[in-house]
Amino acid sequence: MSKTKVWYITGASKGMGFSVVKQLLSKGHSVAAASRSVNALEQFSEYGDRFLALEVDLKSEQSIELSFKKTIKKFSKVDVIVNNAGYGLGGALEELTSEEINENFEVNFFAVVRIVQKALPYLRKQRSGHIINIASIAGFAPGLGWSMYCAAKFALSGLSEALANDLKPLGIAVTNVLPGWFRTSFAKPDSIAYNKNQMKEYDYLREYHERMNSMDGIQLGNPDLIADAFLQLVFSENPPINLFLGSDAFNRAKSKILQLNKEMSDWQAVSISTDFLS
Repeated sequence: MSKTKVWYITGASKGMGFSVVKQLLSKGHSVAAASRSVNALEQFSEYGDRFLALEVDLKSEQSIELSFKKTIKKFSKVDVIVNNAGYGLGGALEELTSEEINENFEVNFFAVVRIVQKALPYLRKQRSGHIINIASIAGFAPGLGWSMYCAAKFALSGLSEALANDLKPLGIAVTNVLPGWFRTSFAKPDSIAYNKNQMKEYDYLREYHERMNSMDGIQLGNPDLIADAFLQLVFSENPPINLFLGSDAFNRAKSKILQLNKEMSDWQAVSISTDFLS
């Protein structure tokens, strides 16, 4: 097994994606980095033949397909797909417009669908590869004030688990990564959107939005260590389907699982009451 791989990473110009690209290149891997604008990727040009900057419109199948053709032309293969592009959307469901909802799902969910669809012909031909989808702990244990963002990440988590089952016979692994808070630009305005129409009945949710904004710069997670975690995934003979990244995400998931187990136990009689009596 080769000690280095070819990575295709979306959302590569900032935040978690930028850190992962930087660390992978420094460790000798090759990276095709996809972004809406390649200007922010110029500093990686020093890596020469091991780096490819791609300007990709994640809403366009043609743009995505072309980016994979360029990747294969340069590197002859692609080993790991990291679907990292995404953004948060704060607001109560009643406050959000159809446009705000659709846009969030376009980037956080349907863009991943398009990327995977265009990557699979190459991975199938190789009968190898690893798809890493970046969901969120909010897609497993939701917080307050982020209903639609949580829904999009829940959808991505469900897709990832289903794909893991479907693609395993083809030699393709899928891991759903659910990060907690990392010290990136995610809490900044360019990565977070809020509902434009605010209702006073939901003012209590603004407290939770402010709480997240106040965390900027003091998050527990170190983004420069994410690449090492990903390397453990792709070189593992038995990678997990779900990986909670960060102690905050891990502990939040444990609390959710305990809650779910108790709820199931409390309502077991009702759960089984709908069976036919033998």
